[in-house]
Amino acid sequence: MGEAAIAIGMTSTGLDPAIHAKAETLIEALPFFQRYAGRSFVVKYGGNAMGDERAAREFAEDVVLLKAVGINPVVVHGGGPQIGAMLKKLGVETRFVDGLRVTDKQTADVAEMVLSGAINKAIVGSIARAGGKAIGISGKDGGLVIATKLQRTRKDPGSNIEQALDLGFVGEPTEVDTTILETATSAGMIPVVAPIGVGRDGHTYNINADTMAGALAAALGAARLLLLTDVSGVLDKEGSLLTSLTPSDISRLRGTGAITGGMIPKLQTCVQAVESGCEAAVVLDGRVPHAMLLEFFTARGAGTLVSRDP
Repeated sequence: MGEAAIAIGMTSTGLDPAIHAKAETLIEALPFFQRYAGRSFVVKYGGNAMGDERAAREFAEDVVLLKAVGINPVVVHGGGPQIGAMLKKLGVETRFVDGLRVTDKQTADVAEMVLSGAINKAIVGSIARAGGKAIGISGKDGGLVIATKLQRTRKDPGSNIEQALDLGFVGEPTEVDTTILETATSAGMIPVVAPIGVGRDGHTYNINADTMAGALAAALGAARLLLLTDVSGVLDKEGSLLTSLTPSDISRLRGTGAITGGMIPKLQTCVQAVESGCEAAVVLDGRVPHAMLLEFFTARGAGTLVSRDP
């Protein structure tokens, strides 16, 4: 019986080997379930995955699973392409300075409408379809985020003199009150946060989603900040994945030119988060199916982990 069972792809117990493999996977994940139970994970979700039905469904399933095993996920989403499309549809001219969108009052209103409205509720709906309970909010709700106007400068190419950039209603978090997040998570809800804040001056500010997620992760003392991207993580000059970095490593790599472009602000967000209360941050390829689960619940991991210097 045993030899015959094995010959046709069965184990000596009469079960398909694939079932045993699934059990082994769960056993491997057990220490991670125990380690992270009751902790917060802040996940920045955006990019191409938001427009892909399959990727959106898998993301929602992952978030619901995190909640089911006792972790408190908080989702922060972006929406730059969707804002751009709506501005174009409404005939509102978009202007960029050094890659940053200049946000006048009209643009800020459109950004809030898109982020807090269509995108936010679409993610809430996806989580509901996956069997979870989500609540859509923005940084304006419950006094979650107080923002101030983002200050940026650039060097004049002719005179080499630093000049202030006026980006309009683009802000950055300066105060975070996590009460609304803690209330929602304790009630079994998954907060889905649009990156909008309000200033002491009463103005509404559009905030970079990575920056927003980093600020919330620090304020919550999160176990993990997860930045989903469209690359496999941080790569060295040879294109190999760097699986573990510290702030000192990042500073050194920037000095050698190994880290460039859009990865620089993402890693700045990671460094600020881990130096301000978050246990660790991960830069991860959101295009990989169930990449979050591979990162959190296997010994191998799937992206670049940023943790404090020893």
